Amino acid sequence: MNVYHSHERRRRAMGAYVIIALFMGGLSVSFFRIQVLGSDRWELRARSNRIRQLPVPAPRGTIYDRNGRIIADNAPGYAITLMPGPPDSIRATLERMREHMEMSEARIDRLLGFLARYGRQALVVDTDADFGVVSALEERRVEFPDVHIEMRPRRRYLTGEATGHVLGYVGEITREELEYDEYADERYEQGMVVGKTGIEKQYEALLQGRQGLKYVEVDARGRIVGDFAAFRTDPGESGQDLHLNVDIELQEWSHSIFPDSMSGAVVALDVEDGGILAMYSAPSYDPNAFVGGVDNEYWTALNQNERLPLYNRTVMGLYPPASTWKLAAAAIGLDLGVITADEEMPIPCTGGMSFGSGYRRCWNPAGHGFNNLSEAIGNSCNVYFYQLGLRIGFEPLMQRATEIGFSERCGVDLPQEMEGVFPAGPQFFEDRFGYRPLENEVLSLSIGQGPNSQTPLKMAQFYVALARDGSAPTPALARNMDLGPGWVLDLQAEDIGSIYQGLAAVTAQGGTAHVGTSLEHWQVVGKTGTGQNAQSVQGTAGNHAWFVGMAGPWGERPEIVVAALIEYGESGSGMAAPIMAKTADFYLRKKHNIPIDTIQTYGEHLRRGTVPQWYRDRYRPRAAPGG
Repeated sequence: MNVYHSHERRRRAMGAYVIIALFMGGLSVSFFRIQVLGSDRWELRARSNRIRQLPVPAPRGTIYDRNGRIIADNAPGYAITLMPGPPDSIRATLERMREHMEMSEARIDRLLGFLARYGRQALVVDTDADFGVVSALEERRVEFPDVHIEMRPRRRYLTGEATGHVLGYVGEITREELEYDEYADERYEQGMVVGKTGIEKQYEALLQGRQGLKYVEVDARGRIVGDFAAFRTDPGESGQDLHLNVDIELQEWSHSIFPDSMSGAVVALDVEDGGILAMYSAPSYDPNAFVGGVDNEYWTALNQNERLPLYNRTVMGLYPPASTWKLAAAAIGLDLGVITADEEMPIPCTGGMSFGSGYRRCWNPAGHGFNNLSEAIGNSCNVYFYQLGLRIGFEPLMQRATEIGFSERCGVDLPQEMEGVFPAGPQFFEDRFGYRPLENEVLSLSIGQGPNSQTPLKMAQFYVALARDGSAPTPALARNMDLGPGWVLDLQAEDIGSIYQGLAAVTAQGGTAHVGTSLEHWQVVGKTGTGQNAQSVQGTAGNHAWFVGMAGPWGERPEIVVAALIEYGESGSGMAAPIMAKTADFYLRKKHNIPIDTIQTYGEHLRRGTVPQWYRDRYRPRAAPGG
């Protein structure tokens, strides 16, 4: 047994005291570092457990027409947001919410997918909640403590169906869209509303503002107990406004005069700058129905409608341009020097023309005799243009028409514009149809048939070039936007004059479109077209009806070009021409401060049993039809 001396015991006791003192000192230092030096960090951590971020939606930019009239803006609406939490708890809350609002299982799955990806972000359950839903949830606040309801801007379209295809619509961004490059900007996140089609999509980056943030305090169960004033709210930034070239009154007028039972398109362009004054596709749809999510019944009805109301015929519809394209053949012939304006073709029109072993007909069985260029345009004589096509040659016609741009887009500021269809060479026929074309293919191409399909916008742009100096700017919906180079035909002034003279013959007294296009104050010139299609060839439907023309004060330069297309409308002069004339008349009356008249064309007066005095005065040397 060891017996320690008293000094040894004292030394050992002192050592123990020292160890204890060092331990306590270290403990004190740790407490000091945690409680004093680290207080800010722990306070921040504590705050993070009771502070949540909520988005502050930014209003989209307002859209105006050329005269400053608002056509799309924002109205107060309601958004329903769910605070983040465990997936099982979130699903249970969403299932309970279904008792008071429409929410599919697919919607719940998408929201849970967002939760899994974005973690602590609040879930936007509904971007445009119905007031009844909001009331039901507020009345049951105890059942839904983690549901947050707030005011947020709601998109509003003031002209409804009249501008459906121009403006497009907005909708909540999808998880797939968040992966797209165009939404790579950090400002895009779940629950935001973005442009889906039309102008809303084309100018999304401009119209979309920067979303702000606010901070709320939550309790231990995640329930919002109030705003957190210690953190300043970021209000975000509103989107930029957008001004269009569109004259909304003209747009609404085009909508109102288009036959209810028919499908087709109307495009009106400003001759001066190529700006789109009106662009109407029939039938249309109401973009307001898509705000906050389209109703399933309405969506199904739109998609099952055989007339395809979601299909924008102005830029997506491809139609055989028929005789409206004869002007292009004329322009190519003049440009290549294979004809002169005064020259008559050697074979007279007797109702048709033999070529090889076949016989090609003209629309008029009685024939038109010998025609020069302007007479052939006025008579729409197929036989003249058959011979013109042969003079130009099959491959030169394809090459030149392709160079001009009939197989390209116009470049309009709208998504989904289709390219025109026109063969660039013989290989086109082998690739598409599986055969080597013969020279006689030029006969169909020269009169706007065969593998030649163009959009109404493309044909309108072409006629703008004829109304100017042979050049046409790129058609634009938005003002002051550089959309790149336009169209150049390289025609001499006298060549354009000859073509214009032919167009004037179409609408002159005795011309095929005279009755439907004669107006009190304006000179209208243009070209009818009767476009064969698969259904009309089979005898199950009529031909497409075209009229593309230009109008302005008598003896002066045209100020507006209008292309009107009626699917299966049969008669360009009877169906399409009056729509073109009434559209031009409405715009020009407004522009020149002349009161609007609902009885506009000479044909409308005749149907009322009268011959207007302005018509008697203008055509006094010749007896007025019906007068």
